[in-house]
Amino acid sequence: MFSSLRKFFASDADPREARRPLWNAVVATARAPHWYAQGTIPDTLDGRFDMISLVMALVLHRIDDEPAQGLAGVQLTELFVNDMDGQMRQIGFGDMVVGKQVGRMMSALGGRLGAYRAADGSDELRSALVRNLWRGQEPVEAGLTHVMAEVAALRAALAATPVNDLIVADHLAGAAH
Repeated sequence: MFSSLRKFFASDADPREARRPLWNAVVATARAPHWYAQGTIPDTLDGRFDMISLVMALVLHRIDDEPAQGLAGVQLTELFVNDMDGQMRQIGFGDMVVGKQVGRMMSALGGRLGAYRAADGSDELRSALVRNLWRGQEPVEAGLTHVMAEVAALRAALAATPVNDLIVADHLAGAAH
């Protein structure tokens, strides 16, 4: 009898958790020290968010190459939202503020998805990186050169990774630098 009741109280596993290794790899890639040291990206809350958004955009672009894997992109984005929500609550933002901030973050990610489609080495990509990573302040040229090279390397590594492999594992971790 109890075994038949168990099915009413058992919760199904969250299907988004299948994307957790990829999400963790996005965050680890974005937090790699070289972005902030050699790349001169500000190691601040905004700088970290901007880096996560950059790596996330590149990963989502790769997932978009396989339309049949669209759900994986949605699940990864939901993990992004949940993590950002949790991070803001952890640093003390209240319920009223968190919703608005998450909305702004999603809007920012959406804008970056478009901006980071620019070709590697292009003036458009350079402008997008300066606008988003350095908030429009002209960075040290060596830092920008480093970031542009690492973005190109990451994009190449993603392009060389089959989407099926990407969405089930953390193939990002050593992709760039």
